[in-house]
Amino acid sequence: MNLLCAEGLSGAENLNVDESLTTLNQWAQHIKSEVDRNFHHFSEDPAYFYNSTNFYKMAMMGVVLYEDYSIRYNPKWVAAPGTEQPDDHFYADSHDILIHGLIGDQHLGTCSSMPVLYIALGRRLGFPLKLVKAKGHLFMRWDSPTEKFDMDATSKGVSHYSDEEYKQWPFPLSETDIKDEDYLKSLSAKEELSVFLSIRGECQTDNEQLGDALASFSLAYKLVPTWKGNQVMFSQARARLARPVIYAQQQSAMNPSIPADPNPLPQMPRNPFQTP
Repeated sequence: MNLLCAEGLSGAENLNVDESLTTLNQWAQHIKSEVDRNFHHFSEDPAYFYNSTNFYKMAMMGVVLYEDYSIRYNPKWVAAPGTEQPDDHFYADSHDILIHGLIGDQHLGTCSSMPVLYIALGRRLGFPLKLVKAKGHLFMRWDSPTEKFDMDATSKGVSHYSDEEYKQWPFPLSETDIKDEDYLKSLSAKEELSVFLSIRGECQTDNEQLGDALASFSLAYKLVPTWKGNQVMFSQARARLARPVIYAQQQSAMNPSIPADPNPLPQMPRNPFQTP
């Protein structure tokens, strides 16, 4: 689904979904062979892997992706939390934000794509992995009835973290934040797709494809209408699309020499998500 959400975006001109799926299958099999071959590392020092064979499996996946496939965080986007600029066009190149950029020639990504790659590979191996949201960040969770632990995929390999740490990093989370956005919750398939669609919409927005962006944000909102972020993104996308038409209509009314739009958009209703 993440690959499909990249279709038609800037940076995905050469995307071949079938070839990408074949690559994922091949990588997953190579990871399995390395997990099995190197199991003696766990036997020799289980404490290093938090006494968890499951964390060992994820750590070995991280080693394989880092060393054998050169998976890296794009250095262009390495910045301290809070130093990002609102007009940095982080989403402009889909290579950086969806997993085809990691599977392709560059093997570079960000927190929008790297945990998704791990999850896509892990699920092929039967690992019970879930995508989880923090503020401005995505991470992954081993989520089985017998064991749960959080992991980050944006450094060298895999790092072991806890919910309490994600409440403070990369941005502090209030209880209201957690409730409004389902932060720190293992996402369902529907919720994962909503995340991917919102990322797609951000890429389209950065590339001035406003009509397409509205369609993506609308679908994301319909899948999970309770998330405040989905509400805001959908509302803002509608406002952006309407703004040029409203401006042209105002100019036409002020200057009769400017013809009115023969097919104006219907008048926008009051934004239901806007604070009065």
